[in-house]
Amino acid sequence: MTTSPGTTALITGAGSGMGRETARLLARDGAAVVLLGRRQEALDDVAAMIRAEGGTVLALAADITSADDVTRVLDRVRRELGPIDVLVNNAGSSSSVLNPQWLPHDEWRHVLDVNLTAVFQLTQAVLPDMLERGNGTIVTVSSLAAVTPNLLGGAAYGAAKAGVRNFMTFLHNTFRNQGLRAITVLPGEADTPILDNRARPPAPDERAHMVQPEDVAEAIRLAVALPQRVVLQEIVVAPTRQRDTSADLEISRWAGAPADAKPQS
Repeated sequence: MTTSPGTTALITGAGSGMGRETARLLARDGAAVVLLGRRQEALDDVAAMIRAEGGTVLALAADITSADDVTRVLDRVRRELGPIDVLVNNAGSSSSVLNPQWLPHDEWRHVLDVNLTAVFQLTQAVLPDMLERGNGTIVTVSSLAAVTPNLLGGAAYGAAKAGVRNFMTFLHNTFRNQGLRAITVLPGEADTPILDNRARPPAPDERAHMVQPEDVAEAIRLAVALPQRVVLQEIVVAPTRQRDTSADLEISRWAGAPADAKPQS
């Protein structure tokens, strides 16, 4: 099962984790992949791996929360590779403060900008070409935090991931009869760099049983590679084993709290 020859796929957050693995799989299937992320060096490393495997790749550092950057990137991609056939909204960000009692407003806005507003801006940019051609695929990586929000992801992250899930369902309901496939992927706890920012980063033995980046990439690959007549509207990718997170939740509750608000030990 492969993507069609000549397919151009743009993947955000492609410098690491799920984005990197998704880009590698889609490139192996024959797509020309556009890597989008904040750090050019990380993108160049991924691009080198893809080229070594015979793939076609364009690596572009950009701020996906900036409408001007999105326009600049899409204009260059159209010039060099043509219109986008597949958009994978994978980039994500979480706050350091999880409890809304203490959550700074700037952290709230940043998390929503990366996880929700950027998805809207990129989608709006690629929609005209997709609708004009009568086909296109938009995949967005949400999270099970959209379904069962808690202090592991935090208030801002859960709200943003729920918002983007709603937006993707809106796209599905509105444009499916014009050939657009809108797909939401909801990973459970996954071993990605975002875990390093947790109030208590999970230990290696805990991460070993989590969803791995390549697991989510395989789900995205399946959704993209299926015939255009088929849409996997929503995909849950969860760990088989469910770990005890009660201690993590308690630690997360007090991250960022004023000293006089924390319980006395």
